[in-house]
Amino acid sequence: MQSKQSAGYYEIFRVSNFLAFRALKRANVWTTVLIVFIMTLTFLNLVFVSGILSGLVAGSSNAYRAQYSGDILLSNLESKNFIEDTTRVEKVLESFPEVVATTSRMLAGATIEANYRTKIDISENTESVASVVSGINPQDEDAVTHLSERLVAGAYLEPNDVNGALVGSNLLEAYVRNVPGSDTLSAIDVGDTIRIKVNGVMREFIIRGVVKSKISAVSQRVYINETILRQMLGRQQKDANEIAALLVPGTDPTYIKEELRAVDICSCAKIETWEESQGQFFKDIGSTFDILGGVIGSIGIAVASITVFIVIFINAVTRRKYIGILQGIGISPSAITFSYILQSLFYAIAGSLVGSAILFGLLKPYIDANPIDFPFSDGILVAPIDLTLMRIGIIILVTIIAGYIPARIIVGKNILDSILGR
Repeated sequence: MQSKQSAGYYEIFRVSNFLAFRALKRANVWTTVLIVFIMTLTFLNLVFVSGILSGLVAGSSNAYRAQYSGDILLSNLESKNFIEDTTRVEKVLESFPEVVATTSRMLAGATIEANYRTKIDISENTESVASVVSGINPQDEDAVTHLSERLVAGAYLEPNDVNGALVGSNLLEAYVRNVPGSDTLSAIDVGDTIRIKVNGVMREFIIRGVVKSKISAVSQRVYINETILRQMLGRQQKDANEIAALLVPGTDPTYIKEELRAVDICSCAKIETWEESQGQFFKDIGSTFDILGGVIGSIGIAVASITVFIVIFINAVTRRKYIGILQGIGISPSAITFSYILQSLFYAIAGSLVGSAILFGLLKPYIDANPIDFPFSDGILVAPIDLTLMRIGIIILVTIIAGYIPARIIVGKNILDSILGR
């Protein structure tokens, strides 16, 4: 009994395959091309648009990791003003074979002044902005975050430069975009002198270079040598506020975090992976863009499914007499219906394959090499294989349903009425 049933299913499939192939072969070429083109656009609309929206966040998140936090970021506990026993913490970090480089930063709130007169008490022409001064070892910082690559003017800070400073572009009017309400210093550039006031201590610095980044924590700071900032703060030891560590590619940051906890470093500092250090903002905005991309993609799928429905329905209606004759000579309704499903399946698979070739062969490599210049991010295209396959499955499923319904409607008509065209 079971073998007869299997044979029946095979016969239905064989006949359906023959009818579908014959229908596609006799179909107008340009009609077929147009439907495949629509399915290709549907695929790109579903995958590409949502991938770009997700890439906005991913690009910013990756830049935060590469330019600021490294793979592991240690910061001072909320109850402390700095990371206690900074030197020991650094040595423990550097003892891990997975750690490539580390950099420590001493941070302090500061007032940056420009265009001032020689007398401190005369301030009618003085401009000032509030900022954060970061005391760094220039070589260590560059090893972890490649800060020198962020320079848009001037030269990088030398390790023995006691009078030089790097200024974030967001603090200078000449480099910042027109953002209403932003506080910037005007008419100063590389080579000009600024005055930094920290903890009641004031000192002049020469702008050696300008640092530009879409990560605000990078482009809104002033960088000087850590030994100078330590003197201004009156600290005797290397008391850093942040330590960023770069790991060997492929190393799980969570593993290093847990190892640091095991050696009781967490009593000295707050330990976070690069994702954790970004806070909830990136997760929330990423979820929002995912929803938005899903909505846009859903509209595209709806349009494509309606298109397939109309094409199959018109095709079935115009061939209603032919369908009636097929049923009259013994072709089962299931075989006829399934033949139209196979046609829909062909359109969906062909469109998805063409779309995938365009996406992974052209668009993704190009955007990876040339990130999209958004105001707050260098956007990339996020298109993981597993998610892409899932979306292809959605397109195929919806298309199959869109092909099944009209075919079932026509096949369900009375055979005699179909043959006579009534």
